[in-house]
Amino acid sequence: MAVIERPPASTSTMLGAAAALSVVGIWATWLISMRYSRGGMLTPLDLSLLRFGIPALVLSPFLRRTGLWPRSAGTLPLVLMIVGAGAPFFQVAAFGLHATPASAAGVLLPGTMPLATALIGMLVLGERPDRLRKIGMLAILAGGLMLLIGTASGAALTWRSYLVLPFGAVLWAIYTHAFRRSGLGAFEAGALICFWSTTINLPLIPLMGSNLFVAPVSEIALQIVPQGLLSGLLATVLYGIGVRMLGATKAAAYTAVTPVAAAIGGAVLLGEAVDALTIAATFVTGLGVLLSTGLLSRRRT
Repeated sequence: MAVIERPPASTSTMLGAAAALSVVGIWATWLISMRYSRGGMLTPLDLSLLRFGIPALVLSPFLRRTGLWPRSAGTLPLVLMIVGAGAPFFQVAAFGLHATPASAAGVLLPGTMPLATALIGMLVLGERPDRLRKIGMLAILAGGLMLLIGTASGAALTWRSYLVLPFGAVLWAIYTHAFRRSGLGAFEAGALICFWSTTINLPLIPLMGSNLFVAPVSEIALQIVPQGLLSGLLATVLYGIGVRMLGATKAAAYTAVTPVAAAIGGAVLLGEAVDALTIAATFVTGLGVLLSTGLLSRRRT
């Protein structure tokens, strides 16, 4: 397993913080772009081809270091990384996001990822969260319940929001744990995930069809940036850098503002209604994410 060299502590912290904070904005942009895509010609498969195909080409030189299936990383971690952050994750997330406003999606997908990560750590890896982290997990659950109450009368959210998006969060949490144990660097892991996701997507074109060659150029251009360049390339690499530089716990803490950013972006760019309860749920969940990561705990886990 490769040994990853780290820069001095102060430099590592600054790089990790910058990477993690950048991921927050990218994730919020991605949520908004997925909602925007509902009214266009591009299908979830088309978006997945853009998300993974473009970074697969950009990151292909890194495959020379690892090969297409590096034995040092282990078969199980590689499979879990591809499923948890690759094409399978994208299709699950797209199915849920197309039925969920950006403000609620920010809570139910990235907002529950740290909760899913903590639960896997406890149930599978034997981690023991302290009291503050447990309070954070309860706050995340409270945020979801507040959304449920706010939409119980008629509402915009369906089972796709409450079941599919948290399942997507579980997939990403599985990827996070697998990546930490693979020994791969952020660029190498991104190259492998995008290559194999593209390999999965291409045979699906004859079965599911594609509108990439008939959709308006303007629509494709609008999705290339948030899907291929930002979410597929930068977010995948930056998330890995954040985990490597800060550790998974501290890196995850910076994503606590993603639900807030998604809610604001959905309201400003898409004109989505955001009521007081949704805003409250967003901030409660963001606080819960911050606490659940253990950043404010006295002892580090």
